Amino acid sequence: MNIDKKLIIEQVKEYGKDIIFSETIKQEKNYIQHGNVSVYEHSFNVACMALYISRKYHIKTDEKTLVRGALLHDYFLYDWHIPDKSHRLHGFTHAQTALSNAMRDFKLNKIEMDIILKHMFPLNISFPRYRESIIVCLADKHCAIMEMKSDIKFKIDDKNLELF
Repeated sequence: MNIDKKLIIEQVKEYGKDIIFSETIKQEKNYIQHGNVSVYEHSFNVACMALYISRKYHIKTDEKTLVRGALLHDYFLYDWHIPDKSHRLHGFTHAQTALSNAMRDFKLNKIEMDIILKHMFPLNISFPRYRESIIVCLADKHCAIMEMKSDIKFKIDDKNLELF
C-alpha cells in the first residue's frame, strides 16, 4: 500500500486545525524538544507519523482523535532545558502537565486524554489503554530518535569518537 505523505500532512492539518491555529500552541515554537526541532514541529511530526502507522498497518483508529492527541501530547508549555527545579523530573512529569494544560484549553475525549497522559510509557508506568495511545507512544519514540540523529552524530564528532 502506497501512502501519500502529502495527504497525511493535509489530513493532520484538517483534523487538528483548532489546535494548530490556537494561540497557545504557538508558544511551542519557542521551545526546543529534540536536537534543533521545536516542540511544535515535534508534535506535528508525531501526529503525521501516528496517522502513517495506523494506515500502513491497517489499524482501525479514530483518526481525528489520534491526530488531536498526538498534537497535544507534549503540550507542557515551558522550556525544559532551562535549569529549574520544576524541570528536573521532566520525563516523569510533563505528560500530566501537558494533560492539565490541554484540558484547560481544549475539549478532549477520553482517548485523547489517555494519549497525552500515557505517551511516555514505559517511563511512566501506566500502560496506554487504547490503540490510538499505543500508536502515539510508538510514533513519539520514533520521531524523537529521528530528530536527534543528526545531533547525536554531531556530538560524537565533537568528541573525536568514531561511529561503527
